[in-house]
Amino acid sequence: MRWYHYISYFLGGVFLANAIPHLGNGISGHAFQSPFASPPGVDLSSSTVNVLWGLFNLVVSYLLVCRVGRFDLRKTTHVLVAGSGILLMSLNLAHYFGKFHGGL
Repeated sequence: MRWYHYISYFLGGVFLANAIPHLGNGISGHAFQSPFASPPGVDLSSSTVNVLWGLFNLVVSYLLVCRVGRFDLRKTTHVLVAGSGILLMSLNLAHYFGKFHGGL
């Protein structure tokens, strides 16, 4: 496996983790922070904007994980690299959004 496959899988995990809160809030009809609010990432965006942003993140994640190299769920290295992207982004999002939703 080439070195840039690892970067791609890591970033794919990052985008996958970012898709989850936006899709979850958007699908349930809740407004949530997004880069399209004013100010970006602080004010709330509509549920429709969050669904679209979540789907965009999901598509980017798919492209980075499934279309670069040969990602294999049975290869521990592949899963650990993507999982580390998910873990780091999830912790970052929990810290950032915790300020707005009382999760600190």
